[in-house]
Amino acid sequence: MKINNRLTILYADDNEDSCLMLKTLLGFSGIDVLCVNTVKEAFHAAQNKRFDLYLLDNRFSDGNGLDLCRRLREFDSQTPIVFYSGDAQESDCQKGLAAGANEYLIKPVSNTVAPTIFKLVAHVTETTQQWAN
Repeated sequence: MKINNRLTILYADDNEDSCLMLKTLLGFSGIDVLCVNTVKEAFHAAQNKRFDLYLLDNRFSDGNGLDLCRRLREFDSQTPIVFYSGDAQESDCQKGLAAGANEYLIKPVSNTVAPTIFKLVAHVTETTQQWAN
């Protein structure tokens, strides 16, 4: 049970400036962000801590976000996954969704990130509560 009612997300992006910027912006919305910079770090963090949502870039020095998304889905079928990537072609979006993501947002637009997170987490919470009843 959450004591402070803040969401906690895992943000995987190899660009440390992007991590810092988004961590700051989302913090103002009541979202705590753990930033990691590699696919390996992201998967390790997901295995060791519960997150309300995974936010993924698509390009990493040790792999790609599509493979990470697939691995996360195999490991965790419930937690929402959102791509936040500069790969902005329609085919990139389709590949991200096909890999198991719930949404695909295009960088550098950041004003839709927090609302998307809240919407997806609320949907999972509602679905979970319906199954419990």
